[in-house]
Parts: sequence; structure tokens; C-alpha cells
Amino acid sequence: MWLAALRRLTFLILGACAITAAVSVMVGALLGSSIERSLTLGFYLIGCFLILAGFFVGNRGPTRIKGEGDGMGGLFVFFGERRIRWATLREQNESINNSAVFVTLGFILIAVGFAFDAKHSFT
Repeated sequence: MWLAALRRLTFLILGACAITAAVSVMVGALLGSSIERSLTLGFYLIGCFLILAGFFVGNRGPTRIKGEGDGMGGLFVFFGERRIRWATLREQNESINNSAVFVTLGFILIAVGFAFDAKHSFT
């Protein structure tokens, strides 16, 4: 089980790094920036975005919207029946797990961006 989870996390990290690098280089080329700078800023920005997304996913409340079924919507929502329900334990655990994946991936992307940063060297 742990080996399969580690394999999935590795594929997720490599995929996120590849997509971030490709988009960063393309945007950097359009803006006339150097490859190092565009990679650094791309990894920093996507990493920070994922950490922020993980924060909001993890802080989702214990209520969920009921299904998109019949009923009045729009302005009349406040006058009709309540369209919320309590989240199940599985849904709450899924929110916390998704948050952990987003935050971990964000920190890893920031670390990769730090490795490309020319202002900071490891020597």
C-alpha cells in the first residue's frame, strides 16, 4: 500500500514539475525573460498557489450543499427549504487528505524553484 502511494505521489510530483516547467518556459519566452528566472518564478508561483489552495480546501466547513435537484434557486433560496447537509466522515477525511497533498506538492514545487534560483546556491 505504501509503495503504491509513493509511486502515485512521485508521478504527481514529476507531472506537476513538467507542466510547470513547460508553461513557465513558454511564458518566459513570450515575455523575454531568461530560462532560469522563468523557471524560478513559475515554480514559486505554482507552489504558493497550491499551498493557498490546500489551506482553503482543508478549512472547508462541515456542511455541504445538497444535490442539484429540484427546488427554487437564485433569489428565492433564502425563503425555501435549507439546501445544506452535514458532511460525512469520509467527505471530511477527503478534504483533509486533499489539503495535505496540495500543501506537500506546493512545498516541493517551491523547493524545486529554490534549486533553479540563481540568487541562492547550495555551495
